Amino acid sequence: MRTIIGLLIVTALVVAGAWYLQHLVGSIALQVGSLVVQAPLSVAVLAVLALIGTIYLIFRVVSLLLGFGRTVRARSERALRRRGDEAVTNVLLALAAREGGDAKREAAKARRLLGDTPQTLLLAAYAGSVAGDEASATAAFEKLSTRKDAAFLGLRGLLGQAVAREDWSRANELAKQAERAHPGASWIRAERTSLAMRTGDWQEALLLNRDGAPHAALAAAAADAETDPGKAHRLAKDAFKRDPSLTAAALSYARRLREAGREKSAQDVLRSAWSRTPHPEIATMALAPSVDRTARLKAAQALVRDVPENGESHLLLGRVSLEAGLIDDALNHAEAAERYGLRQRRVYMLLADIADAGGRDAAHQDAHREALRRAATAEPDPAWVCAACGITHPAWAPACPNCHAAGTVRWGAPHSAVSAFLAG
Repeated sequence: MRTIIGLLIVTALVVAGAWYLQHLVGSIALQVGSLVVQAPLSVAVLAVLALIGTIYLIFRVVSLLLGFGRTVRARSERALRRRGDEAVTNVLLALAAREGGDAKREAAKARRLLGDTPQTLLLAAYAGSVAGDEASATAAFEKLSTRKDAAFLGLRGLLGQAVAREDWSRANELAKQAERAHPGASWIRAERTSLAMRTGDWQEALLLNRDGAPHAALAAAAADAETDPGKAHRLAKDAFKRDPSLTAAALSYARRLREAGREKSAQDVLRSAWSRTPHPEIATMALAPSVDRTARLKAAQALVRDVPENGESHLLLGRVSLEAGLIDDALNHAEAAERYGLRQRRVYMLLADIADAGGRDAAHQDAHREALRRAATAEPDPAWVCAACGITHPAWAPACPNCHAAGTVRWGAPHSAVSAFLAG
């Protein structure tokens, strides 16, 4: 009903308009140079209306044609997107199945269909790695690293490649770039710390791991690597204050004090360290200024005065007494070291040396042979052992050269060093 009423109204308006135009009087003239065009007013109005109608029809036709083009393009783009999404899915399936060739082929297809987006570049990089084509993986990661919206992804991939080929300097550089691209990432901080320890950049490791457990070990190593005496002194002092039982920290701090002309303070640090964790290197440093055997014996007695009834103290006094020619004192100290629990090869080798120094008679020869026999079956001498992997090292290191764990290299017999670390 509404449609019919609408048509009737439109018809009435058209008829009324036609009637109105028919009764218009007058004319309109258009002159262009000598040409004059004259027409009744009603005809001129109809002509204008016809022109407007024609322009509208042309506009509608053009709009329809443009809309058709946009529709075709939209349909084409949707088809490309659908095919691209299928290719991305196929890449993921191939990666899950470790089918490198298929993954690489589908990744290339996804890039053709969808372009070099962060997603397609990342998939192409992983596909190249799975396929064993590290060159294509590197190219994809590098292209990814140039994008502001996904630089971290590319840098992390390049970092992983550098670590895999053990290019530590390049890995360290990439880790710094990755942290700038994504500040505050805990993973990057841990990776940078690990890389710093691998490359021996102890000050960098210390700065990155200020509150970590191996702080004293890193500070001691940083002090030994520091060329500025003032900074080295502060680092060594910090290491010793944080862990007075750490031999490396005590040695480093005592060395700085000695270099500064503070020998008494250096000896105090060494004596304090000996009372906590006796170690041959502490004794070596403490006795170094003594030039003759008597002075060395006095220096050894001063070093062990806080813990005289200790196996390590008796062992040291026994060796120094033997050097001074005090055979009986050396024997008493060596036997005391055994009574206090030291049943290691070094104790029996000292007893063998004492017996050998005592003379060539039968009693001393028997004592010498007995000491060597016991040395052959004695407990192993203490050494620097990594409590994390169990590997023995010739010298202390702030991080294990084998497993790279920080603060795990301990002095002791292999089994006891690991047990002490696990218990602590």
